[in-house]
Amino acid sequence: MKNKKIRDYGINIGTFKIGSNNSITDVKGVKVGHTTLDDGIVKTGVTAILPHEGNIFKDKLIAACHVINGFGKSTGLIQIEELGTIETPIILTNTLSVGIAHETLVRYMLSENDDIGNTTGTVNPIICECNDGVINDIRGLHIKQEHIYEAIEKCDVEFAEGNVGAGKGMICYNLKGGIGSSSRIIELGNTQYTLGVLVLSNFGSLEDFILNGDHIGPKLAEKVNQKNETEDKGSIIIILATDIPLSSRQLKRIIKRVYPGISKTGSYTGNGSGEVVIGFSTANIIKHYEENDVVDIKIINENKINKIFKATVEATEEAILNSLICSTSSIGRDGKKVYSLKDLI
Repeated sequence: MKNKKIRDYGINIGTFKIGSNNSITDVKGVKVGHTTLDDGIVKTGVTAILPHEGNIFKDKLIAACHVINGFGKSTGLIQIEELGTIETPIILTNTLSVGIAHETLVRYMLSENDDIGNTTGTVNPIICECNDGVINDIRGLHIKQEHIYEAIEKCDVEFAEGNVGAGKGMICYNLKGGIGSSSRIIELGNTQYTLGVLVLSNFGSLEDFILNGDHIGPKLAEKVNQKNETEDKGSIIIILATDIPLSSRQLKRIIKRVYPGISKTGSYTGNGSGEVVIGFSTANIIKHYEENDVVDIKIINENKINKIFKATVEATEEAILNSLICSTSSIGRDGKKVYSLKDLI
């Protein structure tokens, strides 16, 4: 069953058209899968993003990353920054499960590629995290290798949003947060392209929350008696995918524009907020075993990039709202209820 998303409540963000699923998987080849653990105080999980359907190590994609606020434990970012490519799936999970996710993704890549660490170099696993310790027993280290494998195996075009997968234990604006996604259709040179965003939302204070320009946070705070919760803390991971031909430098410029989208929901990025963006384009394949000394890649005319900037802002804002509206109320480890946005509006 598909999630009821923010547009199903009559709230439309921005002016660009959305893709058929209004999700990151509207970019052809991109798939998402979850493993969700929900047993008593164990409320956590894994979300996997497959950038394309082929061998991602042998056929790399142009990529970029951007750290808005570096309170986080992600892996793989420095090689993305240096080389401008990705070569593995992307795994999202909780903060203390980064190690097991890294090892498992290495094992997965070794099983798919006999050459890694043998006749060629090693591999750069990409893991991102948020802290779900308010709801989940994060100290229990409940994520195991099979959970990462399961999330990868479950990757598909259609996937659940809200408090599923890595989003199971997340809190956003003191409401139930988690996984959210949205997409935009952009026309360049009489060709339609797609840009999709997926977020793992775990940030913000309810009193700051803005819904499509309406500062409703204080009203919601009164409803749930949270008027003293004023500190913006937590994290957000944002994955941006597109089929627009881009250089890594152009992609870097684009992913920086997620920040206005975050801000339009009310966040100012607190001291302890880990905010990381990874973007990739499926338009150009960078072959691991390229034989030519010089290769051709397509990129856009930079003078046309404003459309992509605006679409990024819209998709980010809507993805965050979808992470909230698709979630269901939960009980924290302290016994307090964490409300879903849909229960309050």
